[in-house]
Amino acid sequence: MTPRLRSLDVFRGATVALMILVNNPGSWSHLFTPLAHASWHGCTPTDLVFPFFLFAVGNALALVMPSLAAMPSAQFWRKLATRTVLIFAIGVLLNVSASTHWNDPAQWRVMGVLQRIALAWGAAALIVRFGGGARAVAWWCAALLIGYWAACLAFGAPGDAYSLEGFFGTALDRALLGPDHLYQGEGVAFDPEGLASTLPAIAQMLIGFAIGDRVRRGPVDHALVSRLFMFALGLCALSYAASLAMPINKKIWTSSYVLLSSGIAIAVLAALLATIEIARRDAAWMRAAEVFGRNALLIYMISQLVAGFFAGVFGWLFVQVFAPLSGDLRVGSLLFALACVTAYWALGLWLARRGLVLKI
Repeated sequence: MTPRLRSLDVFRGATVALMILVNNPGSWSHLFTPLAHASWHGCTPTDLVFPFFLFAVGNALALVMPSLAAMPSAQFWRKLATRTVLIFAIGVLLNVSASTHWNDPAQWRVMGVLQRIALAWGAAALIVRFGGGARAVAWWCAALLIGYWAACLAFGAPGDAYSLEGFFGTALDRALLGPDHLYQGEGVAFDPEGLASTLPAIAQMLIGFAIGDRVRRGPVDHALVSRLFMFALGLCALSYAASLAMPINKKIWTSSYVLLSSGIAIAVLAALLATIEIARRDAAWMRAAEVFGRNALLIYMISQLVAGFFAGVFGWLFVQVFAPLSGDLRVGSLLFALACVTAYWALGLWLARRGLVLKI
Protein backbone atom coordinates (compact mmCIF):
# COMPACT_ATOMS: atom_id res chain seq x y z
CA MET A 1 0.00 0.00 0.00
CA THR A 2 1.23 3.49 -0.85
CA PRO A 3 2.26 5.45 2.28
CA ARG A 4 -0.10 8.31 3.03
CA LEU A 5 1.57 11.63 2.25
CA ARG A 6 0.89 14.23 4.89
CA SER A 7 1.29 17.07 2.39
CA LEU A 8 -1.81 15.91 0.51
CA ASP A 9 -3.85 16.04 3.71
CA VAL A 10 -2.48 19.50 4.50
CA PHE A 11 -3.31 20.76 1.01
CA ARG A 12 -6.83 19.34 1.12
CA GLY A 13 -7.41 20.54 4.68
CA ALA A 14 -6.16 24.07 4.02
CA THR A 15 -8.49 24.22 1.02
CA VAL A 16 -11.50 23.19 3.13
CA ALA A 17 -10.57 25.73 5.81
CA LEU A 18 -10.46 28.43 3.13
CA MET A 19 -13.81 27.27 1.74
CA ILE A 20 -15.37 27.66 5.17
CA LEU A 21 -13.71 31.06 5.58
CA VAL A 22 -15.02 32.52 2.30
CA ASN A 23 -18.45 30.87 2.58
CA ASN A 24 -19.20 32.14 6.09
CA PRO A 25 -18.60 35.88 6.31
CA GLY A 26 -20.48 37.81 8.94
CA SER A 27 -22.01 39.83 6.10
CA TRP A 28 -21.80 39.37 2.34
CA SER A 29 -22.05 43.15 2.05
CA HIS A 30 -18.84 43.73 3.98
CA LEU A 31 -15.91 41.80 2.50
CA PHE A 32 -12.26 42.54 1.90
CA THR A 33 -11.61 42.37 -1.85
CA PRO A 34 -9.49 39.16 -1.77
CA LEU A 35 -12.35 37.39 0.05
CA ALA A 36 -14.92 38.22 -2.64
CA HIS A 37 -15.38 36.51 -5.99
CA ALA A 38 -14.67 38.39 -9.20
CA SER A 39 -17.91 39.96 -10.43
CA TRP A 40 -17.51 38.22 -13.81
CA HIS A 41 -14.20 37.99 -15.69
CA GLY A 42 -11.03 37.86 -13.59
CA CYS A 43 -9.75 35.83 -10.66
CA THR A 44 -9.40 36.66 -6.97
CA PRO A 45 -7.82 34.42 -4.28
CA THR A 46 -11.35 33.32 -3.36
CA ASP A 47 -11.92 32.14 -6.93
CA LEU A 48 -9.10 29.62 -6.47
CA VAL A 49 -10.67 27.80 -3.53
CA PHE A 50 -13.23 25.60 -5.31
CA PRO A 51 -10.87 24.51 -8.13
CA PHE A 52 -8.28 23.69 -5.46
CA PHE A 53 -10.89 21.42 -3.85
CA LEU A 54 -11.56 19.68 -7.18
CA PHE A 55 -7.81 19.29 -7.66
CA ALA A 56 -7.48 17.81 -4.16
CA VAL A 57 -10.30 15.35 -4.79
CA GLY A 58 -8.44 14.36 -7.97
CA ASN A 59 -5.34 13.74 -5.85
CA ALA A 60 -7.40 11.49 -3.58
CA LEU A 61 -8.78 9.62 -6.60
CA ALA A 62 -5.21 8.74 -7.56
CA LEU A 63 -4.72 7.08 -4.18
CA VAL A 64 -7.82 4.88 -4.43
CA MET A 65 -7.78 4.26 -8.19
CA PRO A 66 -5.52 1.18 -8.01
CA SER A 67 -8.11 -0.57 -5.84
CA LEU A 68 -10.97 0.67 -8.04
CA ALA A 69 -9.19 -0.53 -11.17
CA ALA A 70 -8.69 -3.97 -9.64
CA MET A 71 -12.40 -4.41 -8.92
CA PRO A 72 -14.56 -6.59 -11.15
CA SER A 73 -16.65 -4.43 -13.49
CA ALA A 74 -19.92 -4.99 -11.63
CA GLN A 75 -18.38 -4.01 -8.29
CA PHE A 76 -16.71 -0.96 -9.85
CA TRP A 77 -19.99 0.26 -11.35
CA ARG A 78 -21.77 -0.18 -8.01
CA LYS A 79 -19.07 1.77 -6.21
CA LEU A 80 -19.06 4.50 -8.85
CA ALA A 81 -22.84 4.86 -8.90
CA THR A 82 -23.20 4.78 -5.10
CA ARG A 83 -20.56 7.44 -4.45
CA THR A 84 -21.66 9.71 -7.30
CA VAL A 85 -25.38 9.56 -6.53
CA LEU A 86 -24.90 9.86 -2.76
CA ILE A 87 -22.65 12.95 -2.94
CA PHE A 88 -24.94 14.52 -5.54
CA ALA A 89 -28.00 13.86 -3.38
CA ILE A 90 -26.32 15.33 -0.29
CA GLY A 91 -25.54 18.44 -2.34
CA VAL A 92 -29.21 18.81 -3.28
CA LEU A 93 -30.26 18.38 0.36
CA LEU A 94 -27.80 21.11 1.36
CA ASN A 95 -29.37 23.39 -1.24
CA VAL A 96 -32.81 22.64 0.19
CA SER A 97 -31.67 23.29 3.77
CA ALA A 98 -30.48 26.78 2.79
CA SER A 99 -33.50 27.66 0.66
CA THR A 100 -36.51 29.75 1.64
CA HIS A 101 -38.46 27.41 -0.68
CA TRP A 102 -37.48 24.23 1.17
CA ASN A 103 -41.07 23.01 1.14
CA ASP A 104 -41.52 23.48 -2.63
CA PRO A 105 -39.62 20.90 -4.73
CA ALA A 106 -40.50 22.86 -7.87
CA GLN A 107 -37.99 25.52 -6.74
CA TRP A 108 -35.18 23.35 -5.41
CA ARG A 109 -31.81 24.14 -6.94
CA VAL A 110 -30.40 21.01 -8.60
CA MET A 111 -26.71 21.82 -9.08
CA GLY A 112 -24.10 23.03 -6.60
CA VAL A 113 -20.60 22.45 -5.24
CA LEU A 114 -21.03 18.84 -4.10
CA GLN A 115 -22.99 18.02 -7.23
CA ARG A 116 -20.10 19.24 -9.37
CA ILE A 117 -17.64 17.24 -7.30
CA ALA A 118 -19.81 14.12 -7.65
CA LEU A 119 -20.16 14.39 -11.43
CA ALA A 120 -16.50 15.29 -11.99
CA TRP A 121 -15.32 12.43 -9.74
CA GLY A 122 -17.57 9.91 -11.46
CA ALA A 123 -16.52 11.01 -14.94
CA ALA A 124 -12.82 11.09 -14.01
CA ALA A 125 -12.98 7.59 -12.52
CA LEU A 126 -14.65 6.31 -15.70
CA ILE A 127 -12.07 7.98 -17.92
CA VAL A 128 -9.12 6.59 -15.97
CA ARG A 129 -10.52 3.06 -15.88
CA PHE A 130 -11.91 2.77 -19.40
CA GLY A 131 -10.31 5.66 -21.28
CA GLY A 132 -6.72 4.54 -21.50
CA GLY A 133 -5.51 4.86 -17.92
CA ALA A 134 -3.20 7.48 -16.45
CA ARG A 135 -1.20 7.80 -19.67
CA ALA A 136 -4.24 9.01 -21.59
CA VAL A 137 -5.29 11.64 -19.05
CA ALA A 138 -3.42 14.48 -20.77
CA TRP A 139 -5.26 13.79 -24.03
CA TRP A 140 -8.62 13.72 -22.25
CA CYS A 141 -7.84 17.02 -20.53
CA ALA A 142 -6.91 18.61 -23.84
CA ALA A 143 -10.06 17.27 -25.50
CA LEU A 144 -12.30 18.54 -22.71
CA LEU A 145 -10.74 22.01 -22.51
CA ILE A 146 -10.46 22.58 -26.26
CA GLY A 147 -13.88 21.02 -26.86
CA TYR A 148 -15.46 23.30 -24.26
CA TRP A 149 -13.80 26.31 -25.85
CA ALA A 150 -15.14 25.25 -29.25
CA ALA A 151 -18.64 24.68 -27.82
CA CYS A 152 -18.67 28.18 -26.30
CA LEU A 153 -17.85 29.67 -29.70
CA ALA A 154 -20.15 27.40 -31.70
CA PHE A 155 -23.25 27.61 -29.50
CA GLY A 156 -22.77 30.90 -27.67
CA ALA A 157 -23.99 34.29 -28.81
CA PRO A 158 -21.87 35.52 -31.74
CA GLY A 159 -19.33 38.01 -30.46
CA ASP A 160 -20.61 37.64 -26.89
CA ALA A 161 -20.02 33.98 -26.03
CA TYR A 162 -18.65 34.66 -22.54
CA SER A 163 -21.34 36.92 -21.10
CA LEU A 164 -24.01 35.68 -18.72
CA GLU A 165 -26.74 35.57 -21.35
CA GLY A 166 -24.40 34.86 -24.28
CA PHE A 167 -22.86 31.78 -22.66
CA PHE A 168 -24.42 28.67 -24.19
CA GLY A 169 -24.56 26.89 -20.83
CA THR A 170 -27.10 29.40 -19.53
CA ALA A 171 -29.66 28.39 -22.14
CA LEU A 172 -28.75 24.72 -21.78
CA ASP A 173 -29.36 24.71 -18.02
CA ARG A 174 -32.63 26.61 -18.37
CA ALA A 175 -33.81 24.12 -21.00
CA LEU A 176 -32.73 20.91 -19.24
CA LEU A 177 -33.12 21.81 -15.56
CA GLY A 178 -35.67 24.62 -15.71
CA PRO A 179 -35.13 28.24 -14.58
CA ASP A 180 -36.65 27.61 -11.14
CA HIS A 181 -34.07 24.90 -10.43
CA LEU A 182 -31.07 27.18 -11.04
CA TYR A 183 -29.13 29.56 -8.83
CA GLN A 184 -30.82 32.95 -8.64
CA GLY A 185 -28.00 34.98 -7.12
CA GLU A 186 -27.04 36.73 -10.36
CA GLY A 187 -30.45 38.35 -10.63
CA VAL A 188 -31.53 35.88 -13.31
CA ALA A 189 -31.69 32.10 -13.57
CA PHE A 190 -28.03 31.14 -14.03
CA ASP A 191 -26.03 28.38 -12.39
CA PRO A 192 -22.27 28.80 -11.81
CA GLU A 193 -22.12 25.02 -11.26
CA GLY A 194 -24.19 24.22 -14.32
CA LEU A 195 -24.09 21.25 -16.65
CA ALA A 196 -22.00 22.67 -19.48
CA SER A 197 -19.31 24.16 -17.25
CA THR A 198 -18.95 20.80 -15.49
CA LEU A 199 -17.02 19.56 -18.55
CA PRO A 200 -13.89 21.66 -17.89
CA ALA A 201 -14.29 20.85 -14.18
CA ILE A 202 -13.77 17.19 -15.13
CA ALA A 203 -10.48 18.22 -16.72
CA GLN A 204 -9.54 19.95 -13.46
CA MET A 205 -10.26 16.73 -11.57
CA LEU A 206 -8.14 14.78 -14.06
CA ILE A 207 -5.21 17.19 -13.65
CA GLY A 208 -5.44 16.62 -9.90
CA PHE A 209 -5.51 12.87 -10.54
CA ALA A 210 -2.45 13.01 -12.81
CA ILE A 211 -0.41 14.98 -10.28
CA GLY A 212 -1.57 12.77 -7.41
CA ASP A 213 -0.70 9.64 -9.39
CA ARG A 214 2.80 10.95 -10.13
CA VAL A 215 3.35 11.84 -6.47
CA ARG A 216 1.96 8.47 -5.38
CA ARG A 217 4.43 6.60 -7.55
CA GLY A 218 7.32 8.66 -6.16
CA PRO A 219 9.99 9.16 -5.26
CA VAL A 220 9.17 12.50 -3.68
CA ASP A 221 12.49 14.32 -4.09
CA HIS A 222 13.89 17.62 -5.30
CA ALA A 223 13.74 16.47 -8.93
CA LEU A 224 10.00 15.80 -8.69
CA VAL A 225 9.36 19.13 -6.96
CA SER A 226 11.33 20.96 -9.67
CA ARG A 227 9.34 19.24 -12.42
CA LEU A 228 6.07 20.13 -10.71
CA PHE A 229 7.08 23.79 -10.42
CA MET A 230 8.04 23.86 -14.10
CA PHE A 231 4.76 22.23 -15.09
CA ALA A 232 2.84 24.72 -12.95
CA LEU A 233 4.64 27.60 -14.64
CA GLY A 234 3.82 26.11 -18.03
CA LEU A 235 0.12 25.84 -17.23
CA CYS A 236 0.02 29.46 -16.00
CA ALA A 237 1.75 30.63 -19.18
CA LEU A 238 -0.67 28.59 -21.28
CA SER A 239 -3.55 30.10 -19.33
CA TYR A 240 -2.35 33.59 -20.16
CA ALA A 241 -2.14 32.72 -23.86
CA ALA A 242 -5.59 31.12 -23.79
CA SER A 243 -7.09 34.08 -21.93
CA LEU A 244 -6.36 36.31 -24.91
CA ALA A 245 -9.19 34.46 -26.67
CA MET A 246 -11.17 32.95 -23.77
CA PRO A 247 -11.23 35.14 -20.64
CA ILE A 248 -10.50 33.77 -17.19
CA ASN A 249 -13.90 33.31 -15.57
CA LYS A 250 -14.91 31.13 -12.63
CA LYS A 251 -18.66 31.43 -13.08
CA ILE A 252 -18.57 29.75 -16.48
CA TRP A 253 -15.39 27.79 -15.58
CA THR A 254 -13.48 28.72 -18.72
CA SER A 255 -10.59 26.61 -19.97
CA SER A 256 -8.14 29.43 -19.25
CA TYR A 257 -9.43 29.50 -15.67
CA VAL A 258 -8.84 25.75 -15.32
CA LEU A 259 -5.27 26.12 -16.54
CA LEU A 260 -4.51 29.05 -14.22
CA SER A 261 -6.07 27.57 -11.07
CA SER A 262 -4.52 24.14 -11.74
CA GLY A 263 -1.10 25.70 -12.28
CA ILE A 264 -1.30 27.59 -8.99
CA ALA A 265 -2.59 24.48 -7.18
CA ILE A 266 0.35 22.43 -8.47
CA ALA A 267 2.81 25.10 -7.36
CA VAL A 268 1.28 25.16 -3.87
CA LEU A 269 1.34 21.36 -3.63
CA ALA A 270 4.96 21.31 -4.82
CA ALA A 271 5.88 23.80 -2.09
CA LEU A 272 4.17 21.60 0.51
CA LEU A 273 5.96 18.50 -0.76
CA ALA A 274 9.31 20.29 -0.50
CA THR A 275 8.52 21.59 2.97
CA ILE A 276 6.79 18.60 4.56
CA GLU A 277 8.02 15.48 2.77
CA ILE A 278 11.59 16.54 1.92
CA ALA A 279 12.63 19.15 4.49
CA ARG A 280 10.49 17.43 7.16
CA ARG A 281 9.37 20.73 8.61
CA ASP A 282 6.36 21.10 10.84
CA ALA A 283 4.22 24.01 11.96
CA ALA A 284 1.03 24.57 13.91
CA TRP A 285 -0.88 25.67 10.81
CA MET A 286 0.07 22.42 9.07
CA ARG A 287 -1.29 20.35 11.95
CA ALA A 288 -4.46 22.45 11.95
CA ALA A 289 -4.91 21.97 8.21
CA GLU A 290 -4.31 18.24 8.55
CA VAL A 291 -7.26 18.06 10.95
CA PHE A 292 -9.53 19.45 8.22
CA GLY A 293 -7.94 17.19 5.59
CA ARG A 294 -8.76 13.97 7.41
CA ASN A 295 -12.50 14.62 7.17
CA ALA A 296 -12.67 17.25 4.44
CA LEU A 297 -15.98 16.26 2.86
CA LEU A 298 -17.79 15.72 6.16
CA ILE A 299 -16.66 19.03 7.68
CA TYR A 300 -17.60 20.93 4.54
CA MET A 301 -21.05 19.33 4.45
CA ILE A 302 -21.69 20.09 8.12
CA SER A 303 -20.58 23.71 7.65
CA GLN A 304 -23.03 24.17 4.78
CA LEU A 305 -25.86 22.47 6.65
CA VAL A 306 -25.34 24.61 9.76
CA ALA A 307 -25.11 27.80 7.69
CA GLY A 308 -28.40 26.95 6.00
CA PHE A 309 -30.35 26.06 9.13
CA PHE A 310 -28.97 28.80 11.35
CA ALA A 311 -28.68 31.71 8.93
CA GLY A 312 -30.80 33.88 11.21
CA VAL A 313 -28.71 33.05 14.26
CA PHE A 314 -25.51 33.77 12.34
CA GLY A 315 -26.88 37.15 11.26
CA TRP A 316 -27.74 38.02 14.87
CA LEU A 317 -24.29 36.98 16.10
CA PHE A 318 -22.60 39.18 13.53
CA VAL A 319 -24.69 42.25 14.36
CA GLN A 320 -24.61 41.83 18.13
CA VAL A 321 -21.16 40.36 18.75
CA PHE A 322 -18.73 40.73 15.85
CA ALA A 323 -19.74 43.98 14.13
CA PRO A 324 -19.12 46.10 17.26
CA LEU A 325 -15.54 44.78 17.57
CA SER A 326 -14.26 47.23 14.95
CA GLY A 327 -15.27 50.43 13.25
CA ASP A 328 -14.70 48.62 9.95
CA LEU A 329 -17.53 46.15 9.34
CA ARG A 330 -15.24 44.17 7.05
CA VAL A 331 -13.08 43.34 10.07
CA GLY A 332 -16.09 42.11 12.03
CA SER A 333 -17.20 40.05 9.04
CA LEU A 334 -13.76 38.46 8.77
CA LEU A 335 -13.60 37.76 12.50
CA PHE A 336 -16.96 35.98 12.28
CA ALA A 337 -15.63 33.82 9.42
CA LEU A 338 -12.47 33.01 11.42
CA ALA A 339 -14.64 32.01 14.38
CA CYS A 340 -16.49 29.59 12.09
CA VAL A 341 -13.20 28.11 10.88
CA THR A 342 -12.07 27.66 14.50
CA ALA A 343 -15.32 25.96 15.46
CA TYR A 344 -15.10 23.48 12.58
CA TRP A 345 -11.43 22.85 13.33
CA ALA A 346 -12.49 21.88 16.86
CA LEU A 347 -15.08 19.52 15.38
CA GLY A 348 -12.45 18.02 13.09
CA LEU A 349 -10.06 17.53 16.00
CA TRP A 350 -12.79 15.77 17.99
CA LEU A 351 -13.47 13.45 15.06
CA ALA A 352 -9.77 12.76 14.50
CA ARG A 353 -9.12 11.88 18.14
CA ARG A 354 -11.92 9.33 17.99
CA GLY A 355 -10.75 7.90 14.70
CA LEU A 356 -14.00 8.87 12.96
CA VAL A 357 -13.59 9.33 9.21
CA LEU A 358 -16.44 9.59 6.71
CA LYS A 359 -15.97 7.23 3.79
CA ILE A 360 -18.44 7.36 0.90
